[in-house]
Amino acid sequence: MILETTIIVIYSISLMLIFMYALAQLNLLFNYLSSKKKEDHSPQLDLSNPDEVPFITIQLPVYNEMYVMERLLDNIVELEYPKHKLEIQVLDDSTDETVESTRKQIERLHATGIDITHITRTDRKGFKAGALKEGLEIAKGEIIAIFDSDFLPKKDWLKRTVPYFKDEAIGVVQTRWGHINRNYSILTKIQAFALDAHFTLEQVGRNSKGHFINFNGTAGLWRKTCIIDAGNWEGDTLTEDLDLSYRAQLKNWKFKYLEDVETPAELPIVISAARSQQFRWNKGGAENFRKMLGRVLSSDQSSKTKVHGLLHLLNSTMFLNVLIVGILSIPMLYIKNEYAHLRPYFYVMSFFVMSTIIFFICYWFMYKNTYGSGFKNFIRYIGMFFVFFSIAMGFSLHNSIAVIEGHAGKKSEFIRTPKFNISKYKDNWKSNKYMAKNLSINVIFEGLLMLYFAFGMYSAFTVGNQGGDFGLFPFHLMLFVGFGYVFFKSLRSKV
Repeated sequence: MILETTIIVIYSISLMLIFMYALAQLNLLFNYLSSKKKEDHSPQLDLSNPDEVPFITIQLPVYNEMYVMERLLDNIVELEYPKHKLEIQVLDDSTDETVESTRKQIERLHATGIDITHITRTDRKGFKAGALKEGLEIAKGEIIAIFDSDFLPKKDWLKRTVPYFKDEAIGVVQTRWGHINRNYSILTKIQAFALDAHFTLEQVGRNSKGHFINFNGTAGLWRKTCIIDAGNWEGDTLTEDLDLSYRAQLKNWKFKYLEDVETPAELPIVISAARSQQFRWNKGGAENFRKMLGRVLSSDQSSKTKVHGLLHLLNSTMFLNVLIVGILSIPMLYIKNEYAHLRPYFYVMSFFVMSTIIFFICYWFMYKNTYGSGFKNFIRYIGMFFVFFSIAMGFSLHNSIAVIEGHAGKKSEFIRTPKFNISKYKDNWKSNKYMAKNLSINVIFEGLLMLYFAFGMYSAFTVGNQGGDFGLFPFHLMLFVGFGYVFFKSLRSKV
């Protein structure tokens, strides 16, 4: 019984942690809905008054962006703002031919009177954080706007965001990401689905109550003095944006999140690109939990803010709990039907159902913001939710490895996400020179897990002596679909 007891305990703990996270999401939903009833009376700068117009530095950290570099620069120079109060820094860590092509484009733009400089480094020390820090040393702006290479802010973006810095306590203004290729494929749809939840439910839900939120690495602005006061950019985690965000808020700087300002960007269209992005985000989240745990607990923030902050930093760790629950659910199915006296303990399984229902409700409110309500959209939402949930679980092995490495303190390089500049499915992406060429060994294990959960579905028909047990069948079906999708998509991306 020692093995069975160990399985039950680990399974139950993981289920309870998922349930706690679901309850936190439900609380954020209540915060989100209540925030919609309030008017925003934040003080704003009058940009029509020259004396109130702050100097802005736009930083563009780039690395080998052959396919989107020209598009990025052509878009950024169209931003509407007084030219004498604006400079653009192209922080170029590239190691390929784009260094020369970027230099030529910058020279052409500079000749038109635009204050734009090309800053290169001899090494990538600190990766993105290192590039941002080096650019900051010579930045003329008191406000720093940052855009990754695949973002395309609208012309009035600065006019809609900069005014909020009238409040001297505001250290960051963050905008909501949009998705220029949302409908490209199932992969982009589920990525958009997850990001929309973060940029509505989570960011608004936390920010409206003064809880910790994060600058999302791009499509936002920092007050220069806030960056310096918080200790400047540090490259010891893979999510330097989350790191600096927490350090700034622990210094009592305020963050302003603007849900109504959308900044369009490109989603990864190939699963290998999505995998590298997911790995970086999830490992970085775990690294920041390790780094920030003591600081958050010892801060003067409210208990509720501390709890939300720690759950925020543990976001990525939920993948590890999902993987544990999935793997142990099949032994649990056999234990349940082998030991009748243990059946009362299996009521804990209902926590996963309750968690799923909570996520279903929370994500529906997010989905309505994009697609609208109504019966037809609700039916579409049901399908999208279960596709999303299945594929998210299919990523759980890959993301759990990232989380374990992060918590263990294992260091790794900052792996950029390849950009494609492709919006139609028929466009060719296989010639992209930046795609990973090797198939991860993890893909083999994902294929084995697909077969494992097929066995779980088969087991539903064979366990016990009363015609089977189908309570976990939907769960195993979703895991089978999720791991199958990730496995076969990963294989096809190498063909």
